[in-house]
Amino acid sequence: MDYRTARGLENPDANGSGLIDWARTGNEYSLLLGRLENPDLDGQGLHPPLETDGDIYVEGAGEMGLDISAKPEPWRRGYHTCLMGAARAAEHLDGWVRDTTRGIAFPGNVVIGPSNPRPKPVPLGAASPPREENCVAAFKPPETYYMKILTTQGFTTRQRLDAALAYADWLDFKGLHSSAEEMYDWGLDIATGALPTGVNGVVDTKSGIINDKATFVSSNVLLASTSLAIHHAQNNNLNTALPILLSVLRARRSLSSVPQLLQSHSPAMPSEDETVPSTFQIIVSLFRSLMVPPPYPPPSPTGDEQATRTPAATCEEAGLMTYIGEILFASPSTPSRGSSLFSSSKNVPHQSKQAGLSWTRDAVDLSEKTLQDVLDKPVNPSDAREAKKRCSECLGVGLENWAKMVDRMVREEHEEHARMDKSQGTSGLWAHEAGEGRWEVERRLVDERKRSVRAMIGGLGDDAGVGVGGIGSGGFMM
Repeated sequence: MDYRTARGLENPDANGSGLIDWARTGNEYSLLLGRLENPDLDGQGLHPPLETDGDIYVEGAGEMGLDISAKPEPWRRGYHTCLMGAARAAEHLDGWVRDTTRGIAFPGNVVIGPSNPRPKPVPLGAASPPREENCVAAFKPPETYYMKILTTQGFTTRQRLDAALAYADWLDFKGLHSSAEEMYDWGLDIATGALPTGVNGVVDTKSGIINDKATFVSSNVLLASTSLAIHHAQNNNLNTALPILLSVLRARRSLSSVPQLLQSHSPAMPSEDETVPSTFQIIVSLFRSLMVPPPYPPPSPTGDEQATRTPAATCEEAGLMTYIGEILFASPSTPSRGSSLFSSSKNVPHQSKQAGLSWTRDAVDLSEKTLQDVLDKPVNPSDAREAKKRCSECLGVGLENWAKMVDRMVREEHEEHARMDKSQGTSGLWAHEAGEGRWEVERRLVDERKRSVRAMIGGLGDDAGVGVGGIGSGGFMM
């Protein structure tokens, strides 16, 4: 029962199979939580937030959270990590059962019994399938852990917001879109409720649109509004999602830059007159590092502070532009252009698709430029790591979306040429005379851009988290 063991089990390479054993992972987190909440072990001083005898239960959500305010920050952070880890395991174990006669977990579709008349066979070498009368749920439902975080006193705003957004995403996955929207609204309430006294009117909590006159916008508000917009986009509420994304982008562009003292400061190089450590000093330093645990990592920001414009924030801006481009390209017609953020005003056919392509190209340019600046200029190591990861992700998503959009335009271009040939009684004559079309040229340029970007980010290793797709992994655009 070890924290590092539980965390390590979420690594696909932990057991050599490349797959995560979620049953074992969930069991480890469950044991850890039992220890952390046990008043005879690590849970001294914990009590329900209300003065009642025993734990508080709510129908449909399970046990409510505790008051952990008296615990030190590292304990609270570790407790939150365990609860979130247990929630992730619960999501993957949804529908699984545990055979009470053997203590083994199985997917629900292999159970032999009346409720499953056509059970699937178990993999070769696995234990024999269980009988329905011997089965119970393998794990508590995910909402048990998410609601415990949301009702616990002592977590930071960002910790509670992360739980709300993860729970909302799970509800969307289960098809409970109305419940998911309520949870996204709750997340927005959490973010706005932690703003400093006197800061009002930052965001319309009914629509999620950030006020263009707001002077104090926290990173929690930006995250909550963006997540709500993505939820609407994934559910094809594009006209609702677009104004929210535009307001977030406007707010990000108006952020003040982070002080340059830390960003521009490069690690000091040892001077020539410094004494080189002796072999004995090196050995002593090695033994000290083995015997003395390293200092606990500093806590993450609460998200209640005013957001600033860092390289990573600039890449978040590029991600927003990618979302906007995807929405415009998928829209049947170009939405209203009341906002000055719309830069495309060409009166051309397929105006909406043209606008979407324009936003996507700009997003790729911005993320590539920001990533190149981070690689060229010395910055704070932690900021550089985050910026490399975010910019690499945004760049990969933007390029993939750009390629999909151009492929769509190439197909439409070919279909248009075929219609013209048919109407004129020719066969391929138009395409032969026209040569390489405009969109075929752009597709070739996109391929060349991909190769150059791949060469640039190839040496970033784990810092580069290049993904593909867009909102919902490109699910709603194509």
